[in-house]
Amino acid sequence: MKKLLPFSLVLVAALILAACGASASSKQTENRNLSEAAGAPLAPQADAYEAMPMATASVSNQGTAASDGSAPSANRIVIQNADLAIVVSDVEGRMKNIQILAQQMGGFVVSSNLYQSYTSDYLEVPEAQITVRVPAANLDAALEQIKKDVVEVQNETRSGQDVTAEYVDLQSRLKNYEAAEVQLEAIMEKATATEDVVNVFNQLVYYREQIELVKGQMKYYEEAAALSAISVRIIAEETVKPVVIGKWEPKGVALEAVQDLVNFLKGFVDFLIRFVIYTLPVLIMIGLPLYLVFIGLRALFRKMRGNKVKKETPEVKSEK
Repeated sequence: MKKLLPFSLVLVAALILAACGASASSKQTENRNLSEAAGAPLAPQADAYEAMPMATASVSNQGTAASDGSAPSANRIVIQNADLAIVVSDVEGRMKNIQILAQQMGGFVVSSNLYQSYTSDYLEVPEAQITVRVPAANLDAALEQIKKDVVEVQNETRSGQDVTAEYVDLQSRLKNYEAAEVQLEAIMEKATATEDVVNVFNQLVYYREQIELVKGQMKYYEEAAALSAISVRIIAEETVKPVVIGKWEPKGVALEAVQDLVNFLKGFVDFLIRFVIYTLPVLIMIGLPLYLVFIGLRALFRKMRGNKVKKETPEVKSEK
């Protein structure tokens, strides 16, 4: 009986330890399942609120990695724009035609401005500036219609900006922000202390603000890529007409002579400005000290020459 007693005690202690281990394992498994359901790594409940500031850095790193990995397979997102300067006979009529063209193609007018300009002989003529957006697929057709039947196309510029990498990065950031929001909402439901509730609420406000900012930027890229912007400057034909004196138009040598005269006046004015601002001050700074030295040496030379003359002249004694 005495030999069985120690053995019984050891057996009871082993059963107690096994029960405690099973309970701890069950709790750990339960916490892990909850964490996986929330989409975040397991963290002790006591440190949950202290670990929240680290979520920002985690989101940024994951967004960058997703951007680097997903960019090659994503559809290209390119923002295409165009700028034109055209000369027409009817400025106001052409501006209205461009407005109608944009609406017919499924676009809209961003801005339009009709104002008065002046020709070289001070004749008042109209001029306009209009910006429209049309579907990117119709950009070429819209440009052809705008340039149709114009007197002259003075300038035409097309530009494209590939924002695919930026857009993919925004998608990754949005995904991580929304996952963090879900996790914070789950923690918010279980929080009981006032301080914990306030901390989680502040984090929720931050992430929801970031979500709205990212969605706004993504929407801007989507709309800018879907609708191309066309800016058109509409110039009156009278503005570019050559100078006419009676029935004679000064062309050839006369126009070259006028251009040479303008170039000469421009060069002469540039020379005067450079001379007054740079050359003249330099000459004064160098010439003034030299002139003062010259004056001093001349005075010294005259004084020495006067003393020499006095020594060479004999003194005449007066007879009494």
